[in-house]
Amino acid sequence: MKVVILAGGFGTRISEESHLKPKPMIEIGGMPILWHIMKYYSSYGFNEFVICSGYKQHVIKDFFNNYFLRMTDVTFDFTNGSDRMKVHKTHTEQWKVTIADTGLNTMTGGRIKRIKKYLDDEPFLMTYGDGLSDVNIDELVKFHKEHGKLATITVVSAGQRFGVIKMSGEDQITSFREKKDVDGSPINGGFMVLDPKVLDYIEDDTTVFEKKPLEKLSKDGQLMGFKHGGFWQCMDMQRDREQLEEIWNRGEAPWKRWED
Repeated sequence: MKVVILAGGFGTRISEESHLKPKPMIEIGGMPILWHIMKYYSSYGFNEFVICSGYKQHVIKDFFNNYFLRMTDVTFDFTNGSDRMKVHKTHTEQWKVTIADTGLNTMTGGRIKRIKKYLDDEPFLMTYGDGLSDVNIDELVKFHKEHGKLATITVVSAGQRFGVIKMSGEDQITSFREKKDVDGSPINGGFMVLDPKVLDYIEDDTTVFEKKPLEKLSKDGQLMGFKHGGFWQCMDMQRDREQLEEIWNRGEAPWKRWED
């Protein structure tokens, strides 16, 4: 099962750093938040990624182009007029990473639609490149397979900056709408499982996935919510990055399921 990560937006609300790099490349503990997300999925055995890039995509490509060398013990031998490199030990993961140019101004739905050729006929995992969680991916996938609907999104409770969800007693999402200031309802936390047929709900580059596609899926009875009561935090603003950095530096990051 492949993991699709949306990483093409401008990140205007964290412009202190996003004017230099895409938001998913802003660092937590010296590594991009995108890397943290990938490490988390990899800890569950999901190692094939499709990254939907756009704004300053070259930063993402440069990172992975140099990743092997960055994560390797190496000797450079310039003696005797030579230029030899000897690899002693590598710390890289068994990842396969496709970085797709999904356009500069493409909306979230359009980005997903554009990477259709990189997907298989089976369901795929999808999340945003700016959110961390300790959601149980194995249980999420199991939940999706058992209910048999087209889409599953992880449902969390947090500050109201995102689309609001109304659910039935059977975890089916009966409505999906944009938030209001008075809301205190569960929200979309990303960490989704989607059937490829979901792409039929997306029209073109102008489609915002969190609007018409999810609204239509909920009306069709094809959208289910996986409830997560544990850690979840997006990096929407600078203070969010600082909070995540503090958690990491304390050695208390709930999403860190791997050994150093």
